[in-house]
Amino acid sequence: MTLRAIKTRIYPNLMQRAKIISNFGCCRFVWNQLLNMQIERYNNGGSYVNEFGMNYLIKCLKQEYPFLKQAESTSLLRVSRDLNQAFQKLFKEHVGYPKFKSRKFPKQSYQSNSVNHNIQQMDKHHIKLPKLGDIRFKAGRQITGKIKNVTIRLSATGKYYAIVLVDKDIFKLPTTNQSVGIDMGVADLIITSEGVKYPTIRFDKILSRKKHYWEKRLARRRLQATKEIAWDQHNKVLEPRGLNDFSNYLKSKHMVAKYNEKIANQRSNYLHNLTKQLVEQYDVIKIEDLKTKNLLHNHKLARAIANQSWRKLRSQLEYKCAWYGKQLVTVNPRKTSQICSNCGFDDGKHTLDVREWTCPKCGINHDRDINAAKNILSA
Repeated sequence: MTLRAIKTRIYPNLMQRAKIISNFGCCRFVWNQLLNMQIERYNNGGSYVNEFGMNYLIKCLKQEYPFLKQAESTSLLRVSRDLNQAFQKLFKEHVGYPKFKSRKFPKQSYQSNSVNHNIQQMDKHHIKLPKLGDIRFKAGRQITGKIKNVTIRLSATGKYYAIVLVDKDIFKLPTTNQSVGIDMGVADLIITSEGVKYPTIRFDKILSRKKHYWEKRLARRRLQATKEIAWDQHNKVLEPRGLNDFSNYLKSKHMVAKYNEKIANQRSNYLHNLTKQLVEQYDVIKIEDLKTKNLLHNHKLARAIANQSWRKLRSQLEYKCAWYGKQLVTVNPRKTSQICSNCGFDDGKHTLDVREWTCPKCGINHDRDINAAKNILSA
C-alpha cells in the first residue's frame, strides 16, 4: 500500500464557501493562540508544551471562544500537530521559528482526517466532505483507495481545491534492464547519457507580455490607492478605506496571480510528463546532486536556473521511482564536465561558453553535457 495525493478542483456553493472561509479563520486563530502561549511560557521560564498538551488547550479554547465549535474538529487537532512539527524542526535544525498567520495571506488551507467515512466519493462528480456535505468536483482521475485525509485549499486566484490523500496499491512498472545518467542544464533541461536532450520551455517568457501588462497596472493602481488612503487619514475620515476596497486594484492583483498560477501549472505538467517517461524507460536513473542555492548566486543565470525547477524534478523522480520499483542514485557533480568519459583524462575547468571540447589524450570530440551525463552514469 502506498500513500498518494489526488488533487481535485471543487465547486462549493455560497453556504459551503462561507463554512470553508470560517474554518480557515478558526484554524488560523488556534495557531496564533497556541504559538503566543508557547512564546509567553518561554519568556516566563516555562517548558515547551507538546502536541498532546496543546490538544487539551484546544478544548479550553473552545469553552472560552464558542465560535471554534463550528469548525471541523480534526482540523483544529491538525493545527497542534503542525505547530509541534514546526517546533521539532526548530529544535533539531535551529532554523525557521514558527510565525503568526495572517488572514491577508493569499493561500489558505486546512486539513481534516477521515473518521467514520466522513470523507467519501459519492459519484464521479461529487465528494462528501466533513461539515460541508456533497460538493461537485472535477479531476483528471477518480478517487480510488482508502481515504486518509483531505486538505481544503484556496488559491490566490480564488479557486478551491481538495487534495485527497489515499492509501492504495500501485503496480510496479515492467523492468527494462536499462540505466541512464542525467545531466541537468539551462539551455536543455535534461541531457541523458544516450545523447537525448529534453529542451527547456520558458513558460515565464511565453506569457511575459500579458503578465507584464497587468503588473504595470497593479503597480500603478496600488500607488493611486495608497495616495487615496493617505488622503482619508489626513482628513480624518470616519471609515478610512483599505487596499481591498479598490476594485480596480483587486482586479489587476487577480490577473497577475492568474498568470503566475498558469505558468506554475504549465511547468509542473511538463515535469510530470518528463519524469514519468524516464521512469518508464529506465530501471536505474543517476542524477547529479546539485546545490541550487549556490548556483543562484550567479545573477546572470539566476532567473533561468530558478525556472528549471531542478529540485522539483528530483523530488518527482524520487517518489515515482519508489512507487514503480525503480532506483534513483544521486552523484557528486564534481568534475563531471571536464573528465573524458572515454579515457578518464582531466582536461581542467571549462568556462560556461565552451559547449564542446576535444580530449588531447584520445582525440575524441565531446559535447560538454552528454560527456557529463556519461560520467554521471559511470560514477
